[in-house]
Amino acid sequence: MITLTGQTLTFSEINKILFHGEEVTASTESIERVIASRKAVEKIVDDEKIVYGITTGFGKFSDVYIDKKHVESLQLNLIYSHACGVGDPFPEVVSRAMIILRANALLKGFSGVRPVVIEQLLKLANAQIHPIIPQQGSLGASGDLAPLSHLALALIGEGEVIYKGEKTTAMKALTNEGIFPITLTAKEGLALINGTQAMTAMGVVAYLEAEKIAHQAELIASLTMEGLQGIIDAFDENIHLARGYQEQVDVAKRIRTYLADSKLTTKQGEIRVQDAYSLRCIPQVHGATWQTLNYVKEKLLIEMNAATDNPLIFENGDKVISGGNFHGQPIAFAMDFLKIAMAELANISERRIERLVNPQLNDLPAFLSPEPGLQSGAMIMQYVAASLVSENKTLAHPASVDSIPSSANQEDHVSMGTIGSRHAYQIITNVRRVLAIEAICALQACEIRGIERMASMTKEFYDGARKIVPSIKADRVFAKDIEALNKWLKEESCILENFEIITNN
Repeated sequence: MITLTGQTLTFSEINKILFHGEEVTASTESIERVIASRKAVEKIVDDEKIVYGITTGFGKFSDVYIDKKHVESLQLNLIYSHACGVGDPFPEVVSRAMIILRANALLKGFSGVRPVVIEQLLKLANAQIHPIIPQQGSLGASGDLAPLSHLALALIGEGEVIYKGEKTTAMKALTNEGIFPITLTAKEGLALINGTQAMTAMGVVAYLEAEKIAHQAELIASLTMEGLQGIIDAFDENIHLARGYQEQVDVAKRIRTYLADSKLTTKQGEIRVQDAYSLRCIPQVHGATWQTLNYVKEKLLIEMNAATDNPLIFENGDKVISGGNFHGQPIAFAMDFLKIAMAELANISERRIERLVNPQLNDLPAFLSPEPGLQSGAMIMQYVAASLVSENKTLAHPASVDSIPSSANQEDHVSMGTIGSRHAYQIITNVRRVLAIEAICALQACEIRGIERMASMTKEFYDGARKIVPSIKADRVFAKDIEALNKWLKEESCILENFEIITNN
């Protein structure tokens, strides 16, 4: 059981909640803050004060006063009108992340909701009831209004959800779990949708996958080093300490560890004096990606524990301030940076694939074919990698440099951070497939060289991967191999024991 406080959610905890079904609860202290904040909202309504989103309309309608007899209708109308997202739904795990992050934000006690709203969110999470939330429609400022409105629908028993692996109505899922729909009162609809939880949830899931992929990229690159008899000297610690980037030093160290007892790597001058950049500069390029991942993780960790709605309530209601914490610019920049950094892992991987299959660049059979000419071998796998890399370059265009005014120009600058986070996830999905292709080619190259000469750790990977993708003895439908290895890389089961020890240190 993970206890949410509104302030202390970690990546380790969110990973357990999202991927291991860990249940959640709220801390007593956080609920006390929520109760105090709610009293302030109720006083504002009773005193008929003019406060944005509590006794006024929204956006351009902020100057329209709403009588207290209409506060419930105001919140319900808000959810109905804003639930207009379009396109394919977010992955179920992202929907789950949105629930958790929205609950955690409300537990900070600045939003003025009743505890029952947070309890309803936690009930959905613990019952594995995940709202179906369309991916498209958020500008990433004024919060992720459209996506979060679809989330809010589930709390009131409307909309559709994924429950026990099936698509169904929210009301049916709630009824099956003995959960009653709630009625939203003053400010609660606004508090549920005015935030960055869609882009942050997508960003968290993207980051967790990117981190795993970045480690796998190093292990797969190590196989390629063996398949091409790469020069190990380029990974000497002195070189990387001389430059000073810790992430670069760490990548070089991990690859030295993977290849420690390899008889397939070479020393400079044995076969050639220098390797191509795609081999020689692995620590520099992969290390730079790790620098970016560290930056992204830092920003996401802050946003996971941030109050991002509007207005916010301070000093027991004596201070209620309209601000702009819903603006997604910090996450928009982080997601665009993540896109670029992960796309580069695929770029350099594709160049290593080319070196594995191009007979003009190595002494292996052309395209790793068992019968060059009669059989094409890995020729078109490199095409596929090149296609994915090219697609990534388009997706890597920064979403955050764009802005379109909305709400009659009241909301005249927006972040487009949700678009950035969605594209980041698409890029990461493409990167994994490129790495799967590199792995297939590297496995074949190492087999040709002699698997008995491989390092202990790369041989362990080889043995595991060969259970998924057999040796290329003849041409076959390689699409099945790519998808099978892609799935293996995505699943926890592909993380080998020794590999996990090294990457966790």
